Amino acid sequence: FLPGEEQPDMGAMKRFSTLFSSFRGKNSKDSEKLQKDGMVRFQKEEEEKTLKALTLFCFPEGVNWAPLTEYPSETFSFVLTDVDGTRKNGYCRRLLPDGKGARLPEAYCIISNLACFGLFSKIFDEVEQRRKISMAMIYPFMQSLRESAFPAPGHTVNIKSFIPERGTEIISLTRPTDSWLEHVDFRTLFKCLSDEEVLQVFAATVLERRIIFIADELGTLSQVIHAVTVLLYPFIWQHTLISIVPEILIDVVMAPTPYLLGVQKSLADQATDQTELLVVDLSEGRKETFIKSMGDEDTILPHKLKDEIKQALSAKNENSSLEELNRVVPEAFLPFFIKTVGHFSKYIVRNGKDQRGEFQRTNFCKAIESKSTRRFVKKFVQTQMFDLFVQEMEQRPASQDGFFDKKIAEYHKKMREKAKKH
Repeated sequence: FLPGEEQPDMGAMKRFSTLFSSFRGKNSKDSEKLQKDGMVRFQKEEEEKTLKALTLFCFPEGVNWAPLTEYPSETFSFVLTDVDGTRKNGYCRRLLPDGKGARLPEAYCIISNLACFGLFSKIFDEVEQRRKISMAMIYPFMQSLRESAFPAPGHTVNIKSFIPERGTEIISLTRPTDSWLEHVDFRTLFKCLSDEEVLQVFAATVLERRIIFIADELGTLSQVIHAVTVLLYPFIWQHTLISIVPEILIDVVMAPTPYLLGVQKSLADQATDQTELLVVDLSEGRKETFIKSMGDEDTILPHKLKDEIKQALSAKNENSSLEELNRVVPEAFLPFFIKTVGHFSKYIVRNGKDQRGEFQRTNFCKAIESKSTRRFVKKFVQTQMFDLFVQEMEQRPASQDGFFDKKIAEYHKKMREKAKKH
């Protein structure tokens, strides 16, 4: 897109369609069905609707841009929520095409049901290299993507691509093994906030409060908000989530229901004129991190468990790589949920092994020995994220274990082995 393309031309539609449908696969029965006129027309209408919405998120500052001579490329992400609550991930790269004189920046966007930030960033790198030569160089690369199967977790897809002066190259696109960490980069979160500040944000998020993040850079907002939602694993944020709020939608900050919002610094005054919320300033050189708060964020988490998270986080440092952080951070936060609610399966009562279960909420809370932990859990079980988690566990056959169940078993095994040594 170009800023100002509120009614995009067919050129923009083609650019969008190419990115939108890549990795769709070839020679499938589904693709044959799409050849029918009705389906093609429906798909085009849906893409046009999505494209109009995307303009807001690719250029959240508005579309009235003056031509520029310099503009550093930037990558950010956002979430599109449909009327039925389903979410799609949007990944955007904004750049200034090569040329003489002032010109408008362009935005390239990928929409996917899958969260694969690292993989899509690599695709954008290849797109940007080709855009420096000409727009025409992008299409053969995207066609190669279209003809390739999307890699399974832990697998790699190799794509052949030609660039003048460099010849034919093999581009490797790899998906991480742990799908729940695919779209997260913890480096920005811990660069912007201290461990204590991260814990206070985590505490407010766990209790599903209204939280606004303020920053100058779009990438900072999207990376921090996505990182915060991953800290909730195995729970999923159920309320409004807009990692970059377009200027035209800024009134969403007045919503009385829980939200996670990313707001650009230029709109901060409009976003902070609210009460009963947490406003987190991520900007460099800020005077204070928490512009507004409820005042109890540092006391929400049980003290002992909070100290254990801090101790686990001390294994990282300023020079920790993305891989190290993706190991250290989940290992710090996941045990918190294992220790607070990891006994949930004992309190799902079933008439038969694979029958729908019923969660015994009162007995579940009573089983917690620590008073401070019980006090926290009594609040946590009232959240929508916990309620949905329990509903899914009630419906799941007792014989079926998920990733969280395996982590609970691993944790208890480790504790038993540790006890034997002492």
